[in-house]
Amino acid sequence: MKKALITGITGQDGSYLAEFLLKKGYEVHGIIRRASGFNTHRIDHIYVDPHDEHARMYLHYGDLADPGLITEIVWKIQPDEIYHLGAQSHVRVSFDMPEFTSDITGLGTTRILEAIRRSGIKTRFYQASSSEMFGASMPPQKEDTPFYPRSPYAVAKVYAYWMTVNYREAYDEFACNGILFNHESPRRGQTFVTRKITRAIANMLKGDQHKIYLGNLEGKRDWGFAPEYVECMWLMLQQEEADDYVIGTGKSYSIREFLVKALNYAGVEIEWRDSGIEEKGVVKSVSKRWNGHLAPGDIIVEIDPKYFRPTETAELRADFSKARKKLGWSPRTDLDDLVKIMVDYDIKLAGLEAPGEGVSICRDKGFDYTEHKFSFYARINEGS
Repeated sequence: MKKALITGITGQDGSYLAEFLLKKGYEVHGIIRRASGFNTHRIDHIYVDPHDEHARMYLHYGDLADPGLITEIVWKIQPDEIYHLGAQSHVRVSFDMPEFTSDITGLGTTRILEAIRRSGIKTRFYQASSSEMFGASMPPQKEDTPFYPRSPYAVAKVYAYWMTVNYREAYDEFACNGILFNHESPRRGQTFVTRKITRAIANMLKGDQHKIYLGNLEGKRDWGFAPEYVECMWLMLQQEEADDYVIGTGKSYSIREFLVKALNYAGVEIEWRDSGIEEKGVVKSVSKRWNGHLAPGDIIVEIDPKYFRPTETAELRADFSKARKKLGWSPRTDLDDLVKIMVDYDIKLAGLEAPGEGVSICRDKGFDYTEHKFSFYARINEGS
């Protein structure tokens, strides 16, 4: 039985990856931070008490700022594969906390690479790199596109990227960089713009919220479906030689487009008034299912300057041809389906009846909404 260690196991990607590896027959270990409250809701449905003879997932308290403890965990477990997903991963927050972001997102990677080197174990290492590293570089971006980071988060990821390459070349460690473009799901954190939008729609439909405040609507991103992306992480570590790969869909859409698609699917058409910083989204027409919570003429979107970044990234769009050729991977969920999946989920989570197309799409792909846990039942390598 292979052993895998995941940092960031309680996050969106970590939880999907844990499910994926358990279904592959792995023994899975995850590092979690000590907190006064429970922060494991994304993995509660797959957790088994370690005293159970059938348990194959184990959690360990640790912190990416503590090199001694990281080394101890790596030596104790001696995993066959390490997936380093843990980070301070919110781009806008990184401007408010640049030193913390540099320490955890940047140096955290070095601490794990050093733990591997010092312990002398033979393991395969995956570094969660980010499309934000490309920043102002012109799209489409691929593996040899120059980095031009535009945030403290992106700068820290560039550092972590090159440390991974350096340890691969200097110490012959099997270390890969997965340069993943934006990937979303119902497990996305609620402060990230896609989930912020779908949650707001559900709250407005319920009558608990009347407006959503956003920042720059013109930034374009390459959005994919997160559960499909964790398969790439695993595939990278199954290759004969370690390498770096760009993962994305090859298409980019603006935040405005994502917002409009989500509102339209939920039954609202809006029009834009004024321009620039004073721009507002005004209800043009609304379906009867809104039960009077919205009416034509209502302002439901406003721009708040505090959500703008000091330096913006205009467009990120992946050229994933290398991953398609060498890993045999291609995305299977387009933006329209992704929007429906996320909107349906949040509306159901609010206790309301969802349009339903997203639910059907997920079930066709091997996913389930059971008890709002959004469990992972992907049929791997079966064309799902």
